Amino acid sequence: MTQLPLLEPQSWSVTDLTRYLRVLLENDAQLQDIWVIGEVSNSSRPSSGHMYFTVKDATASLRCVMWRNAVARQDYLPRDGDEIEVHGSINIYEVAGQYQLYVDAIRPVGEGALYQEFLRMKARLEQEGLFDPGRKRPVPQWPRRIGIITSPTGAAIRDMLNTLRRRYPVVEVVLAPTPVQGIEAPPGIVAALEKINRIAAPDVILLARGGGSIEDLWAFNDEQVARAITASNAPVISGVGHETDFTIADFASDLRAATPTAAAELATPNRAELLVSLAELQQRLQRASESTINNRRWELRALQTDLRSLSPQSRLRNDLQRLDELLRRATNAQVHNVQLRRERLSGLLHRLETLNPTAVLGRGYALVSNRDGDLVRSVKQVARGDGLNIHVSDGDFDVSVE
Repeated sequence: MTQLPLLEPQSWSVTDLTRYLRVLLENDAQLQDIWVIGEVSNSSRPSSGHMYFTVKDATASLRCVMWRNAVARQDYLPRDGDEIEVHGSINIYEVAGQYQLYVDAIRPVGEGALYQEFLRMKARLEQEGLFDPGRKRPVPQWPRRIGIITSPTGAAIRDMLNTLRRRYPVVEVVLAPTPVQGIEAPPGIVAALEKINRIAAPDVILLARGGGSIEDLWAFNDEQVARAITASNAPVISGVGHETDFTIADFASDLRAATPTAAAELATPNRAELLVSLAELQQRLQRASESTINNRRWELRALQTDLRSLSPQSRLRNDLQRLDELLRRATNAQVHNVQLRRERLSGLLHRLETLNPTAVLGRGYALVSNRDGDLVRSVKQVARGDGLNIHVSDGDFDVSVE
């Protein structure tokens, strides 16, 4: 007799199981940063711009997907039958229930060894301090002379010259031509750096070339090139390859640009932006000038007022006015004094008039004097028979006492 298990096993939905496996894959760090080598087959690139292909070896195959933005960054896109190395992360496409590699970089087989050499050299030079940010020199804001080190026949020089002419046409450009690919390139770049510093003494140097494979760009991973960059008198802007390309020269340079065109842009101010800034500066200068002139005008007026108040002419005018005022006051005082004296004299004359003996005579009184002319004030002064003189208001006459 068969005994049934006490606990029934859990039943999973297809969706739950697929999602569970997806979480497992996403949490595996090794599967999220992996390189896979194999042969390309069944490649396709529909109108969406995405790329679908399979990499395989003798016994297995792996479905791969590369999204449109990653495809656009690639210098190299494989064809069926190519041996390649692809980098990306493993995940599950739930609709089809299959695992696949989401690719973000593709390179032909053989670049892996060069890349490992690149990493070893980068680590060694970085340990020496060659890439130290404190060693980086600032790029001048207004360069007068720009040096360019690149191939004189490549597209990079045309792109840079067009950019410089458009953005900053007043700058002087000096070209130090050199091979930028092959065995002659590293010593040529080193010699060009030394020569352009010694002869042209530019304010900044652009070291650039167009994109290519890691083998094409390997001259810029040369140790002597890196040391020549750090020994340059002028700061160096590297613009090697495309945005995703990094070389030892990029780390050694004072500033890294994504492309040669970007290097020319980083080395120069924009003429259009300069015109806007210049207009703003002119407005600010005009406002500042007007403000300064107005302030100076007010200060001048204040000084003129002070000068007028301290001027001898002003004091003279004040003194003349003061003199006129004093003269007027003196005249008024003199007139007043004369009037007072006249009134006082009039009063004295009136009193004198009142006390005048002749005035008394006019009221019927008379003056009596003896023959000696002495006034007779008492009867005791005369005797019977004395002659007297009587003085009245309109004359005098003689009398005798009886």
